[in-house]
Order: sequence, then C-alpha cells, then structure tokens
Amino acid sequence: MQFQQFLTQNTQFSDDEITKMLSLCMEKEFKKGSLLVREGDKPLFSFFVEKGLLKQYTIDAKGKEHILLFAPENWFVSIRESEFFNLPSSYFIEAIEDTVVYLIKHQFLFELSLKEESFLRFNDRLLHNHILHLQKRITFMQSASAEDRYIEFINLYPDITYRVPQSMIASYLGIAPESLSRIRKELSDKKE
Repeated sequence: MQFQQFLTQNTQFSDDEITKMLSLCMEKEFKKGSLLVREGDKPLFSFFVEKGLLKQYTIDAKGKEHILLFAPENWFVSIRESEFFNLPSSYFIEAIEDTVVYLIKHQFLFELSLKEESFLRFNDRLLHNHILHLQKRITFMQSASAEDRYIEFINLYPDITYRVPQSMIASYLGIAPESLSRIRKELSDKKE
C-alpha cells in the first residue's frame, strides 16, 4: 500500500496515527476518462494517487483544454479554492489511466490539523510544496522558452512523457502540438 508507505516515510506519525488516518480514508477506483471533479463542483475530498494518473485542467470559452498539473503515483491533488474557501471548483480532475486514489475528507484534514501538531506540519508542507510548484510553473510559463518549459516538464515528470499523448503535454506547456514535435526533434538532433 503506497499511501501507508508514503505516510511512514514522509511524516512523524506514529503507527497508531497512520492506522487511524487510513481507516478514515476511502480507497476508490476510477476508470480512464472518469471525472473525479467537474468545474462548478465543491468537492469534499483531496486525493492521494495510489496507482494511475490524474490531470487537473480547465476549459476556456473556446472549448480548449489547459492542463494545470498531472498527478502521478504518490501525489496529492486537491481543489484548493474549495478546500480552503468553500468556492466552486474552476477545474476538472480526470483519470488519464485507470486510477486508484485515497479520498481524504477536507473536514478530516482540518480537524486533524487542529488536534495533531505533527499532522499540521505535514499538511503545511504539502500546501507549501503545492505553492512552490505553482510559483515555478507560473515563472516558467511567463519567462521560459517553450524548449526550456519542455525540459523542465521532463525533469518534473520523468515517466509521464511516455504515459500521455503529446497533445496533453503541449496543453500543459501552453504550446501547439506541432511546436512540441519540433522541439522534441530539435532536442533529439542535438543529442546525435
């Protein structure tokens, strides 16, 4: 069980605390293409990806998809605007592959953070990591070349390149699929 191993390796929780947390989480399977969250929902859960791959995205007025992040195994994903501000989601979360997640109630996370200092520190670290990821992403989207954004993508998500269509990677990078093909070819030519 990856979630239990993740908690053991990344927290100061006792075995009893981990057992309690696992007992209050629900494991759920989603088929490829299933929506875990729709735009406008107010999800009550955060998700830990045990197996599979999720994407968080929005769709603009022209119907174009813009991927904010991918969540592979051992990643948490949450709609922060719903979790912390009780606002409807601006995003979709979808299973790109058959996926197994642990559903963790926001209320449970909040209550546990109030009771357990070790969990508060853990939850803060998750939130800070999420903020750091988004800040880096914004900086790269605003100032890096498309090639540099692709190289950063490969560094951040080394195995996802082989698990998702090129069109999804292009959406994440904010470029056309044709531009991504050109970049990949140029990088391949540089290696030779």
